[in-house]
Amino acid sequence: MKVLKKIFKSSLIFIIVIVIWQLNWNAGIYNRSLFPSPLQTVKALWYEITQDNLYLHIGASMSRYLTGYIIAAVLAVFLGLIFGYYTKSWEFVNPLVQFIRPISPIAWMPFIVLWFGIGDIPADVVIFIAAFFPILLSTVSAVRNVDRVYLRVASNFDISTGKTLMKIIFPAAFPQIMNGFHMACGTAWIFLVAGEMIGTQSGLGYLIIDARNNLRTDILAAVIIVIGLIGLGIDALMKYLENLVKEKWGFGILEKSR
Repeated sequence: MKVLKKIFKSSLIFIIVIVIWQLNWNAGIYNRSLFPSPLQTVKALWYEITQDNLYLHIGASMSRYLTGYIIAAVLAVFLGLIFGYYTKSWEFVNPLVQFIRPISPIAWMPFIVLWFGIGDIPADVVIFIAAFFPILLSTVSAVRNVDRVYLRVASNFDISTGKTLMKIIFPAAFPQIMNGFHMACGTAWIFLVAGEMIGTQSGLGYLIIDARNNLRTDILAAVIIVIGLIGLGIDALMKYLENLVKEKWGFGILEKSR
């Protein structure tokens, strides 16, 4: 019963939005050829599913997303551990990072297309840029906030720098690093769709451009809903993985005891 109540509470806002959407369509405020109803959107979604097109495009998007995100995460954590541990190196690099970080990945698209051509690689690079900086900054901050006692213990036992970073600092900094993972996964998903709108022949971003060009606003709305649902699922998966690793390393137990 509690589960049903929780599902109802979570779904209530979506029900309200759908009702408002339908009322606006019924009122005819907007041109109906440019403003699909919820039913038309559901029919378009069902059409895309039954034609097997949607699965292929979702698969293409997820492949690009995982490629760019994983590469960004690995490199950002690696560099973040080094820059966080060697504070003088971070003071040297930080001005450049702060200069590049606010630049939208889409602003780099003309150069990316010129350098890498069209296809999957430009979208991968856009995702990489979108995910890299949030993870890098959260990792550097997390490492610098690690209790210095851990470092003194490692020094007393003459533990190598590599082992100190991977066996002591990384686990201690992980909860804060996960904040960067969370932030980056949403940002990367947003820019994936934008990246796929240029030079790709598959993916959800391509479907949006194709639907726009053919004035299929019902398909356009359906794809937007799919993008939102996948983004919601990615965020839920990240939360699950975070809790799983926290419990394995003991952070979950510590938080429950507080």
